[in-house]
Amino acid sequence: MLAAAHRSLYEAGLDVRSEVVGADYVAESLARSAGSDGEPLQQFVTETVWGSVWTRPGLDRRSRSLMTIGMLVALNHHAELAVHVRAGLGNGLNRDEIVEAIIHATAYCGVPAGIAAMRITQDVLIRELGERRDGESVREEAS
Repeated sequence: MLAAAHRSLYEAGLDVRSEVVGADYVAESLARSAGSDGEPLQQFVTETVWGSVWTRPGLDRRSRSLMTIGMLVALNHHAELAVHVRAGLGNGLNRDEIVEAIIHATAYCGVPAGIAAMRITQDVLIRELGERRDGESVREEAS
């Protein structure tokens, strides 16, 4: 019974995780850890973070992405920040909202954390959206 419940959460988590951060990224993460000491951690993360938390009612994925970006800035987790900036775009955040999240987090987390986070964020935004065009508003209306 418990094994079936875990399996159900894992499968739900795998679906959400793939939708949010991309199926290729998830497949690479799981393949990299398969048969290694990291495999149980990948299973745990997929089941709990993605299967139990990201599937909860009360917040949409867009809001969860915004919160996650702020927390990753605070924790200085740059690799995960890059993944979640890209995911945030897929979940409906626009360039300016992500930049504002970094600025807001900087006020609470400190300038060094904010500067490092902005470097990561700019790399992702340029890769995903291209350079900001001359004259393009820094504060576009939310889509």
